[in-house]
Amino acid sequence: MNALQSKKGFICDMDGVIYHGNHLLDGSVDFVNWLQKENKEFLFLTNSSERSPRELMQKLKRLGMDVDESHFYTSALATASFLQSQCPGGSAYVIGEPGLINALYDAGISMNDVNPDYVIVGETRGYNFEKIEKAVHLVGKGARLIGTNPDLTGPTEKGIVPATRALMAPIELSTGKQAYYIGKPNPVIMRHAVEKLKLHSLDIAIIGDRMDTDIIAGIESGIDTVLVFSGVTTRQGIEQFPYRPNYVFDGVGEIIK
Repeated sequence: MNALQSKKGFICDMDGVIYHGNHLLDGSVDFVNWLQKENKEFLFLTNSSERSPRELMQKLKRLGMDVDESHFYTSALATASFLQSQCPGGSAYVIGEPGLINALYDAGISMNDVNPDYVIVGETRGYNFEKIEKAVHLVGKGARLIGTNPDLTGPTEKGIVPATRALMAPIELSTGKQAYYIGKPNPVIMRHAVEKLKLHSLDIAIIGDRMDTDIIAGIESGIDTVLVFSGVTTRQGIEQFPYRPNYVFDGVGEIIK
């Protein structure tokens, strides 16, 4: 515990770690207060592409947490940065929410439903057959397929719901094309996160609720890993994977006890 608490920086997932929907998880307020009191460098790194950092900041504020906008980084921002480096001034057909669309606009990527360079899929509640059909048609014409993250499911107040990879499945199966996924555990987003903290990987720990994204991302980045059971992965679920986290807790509040 001393080794973990002495880390200079923390990369922390949000859904399933800090909150479920609009409900703060036990111990999350105390944990964030501890980060601020101890002057730790920290970054909320979320695979969700729905909201911008400002919206995430405002959401936490409504829930009773005061965290500066600079402490948030999303798969939408990582996706926009990746496309900006790959195809400056390119265009995309997007199935996603405003957080993703605005990040793409800010990176100089325009919206195009005729002959886009990319078809991009992120979390959305506006998912329908018409959009799937359009995406399949555009990929068939040569558009490259991008997913903001590889999550199959996500935790909410009501339980588990489909996430990006589940929404992507009909497009992949229909076209025979495999999407490239930007979010955790892709080194693309992890490199951005480490750069933002301005620390060596040995001085950082990553906290998450998913073995297949958060924990493997930490392992592959040389960062100590912390799994919490407040989201997707259960104690029994760990046994499905050939690797292990460095630390396991019921929730983030236990880290500071």
